[in-house]
Amino acid sequence: MEKNMGQVDRALRAIIGIIVIVLGVVYQNWLGAIGLIPLLTASIGFCPLYKLLGIKTCSEC
Repeated sequence: MEKNMGQVDRALRAIIGIIVIVLGVVYQNWLGAIGLIPLLTASIGFCPLYKLLGIKTCSEC
């Protein structure tokens, strides 16, 4: 799987994912599970939506 996300994009997604998960736990809402999606894409460096749209935010790929 070819990486298509840069470091800044990955960091922002990780932060957003953690915030959404924490809010889901605090408010006891299952929607916090949605935070797993940006956290997962940040950890692997690949976004399927970016692939479909032909977007690459990394400079080295």
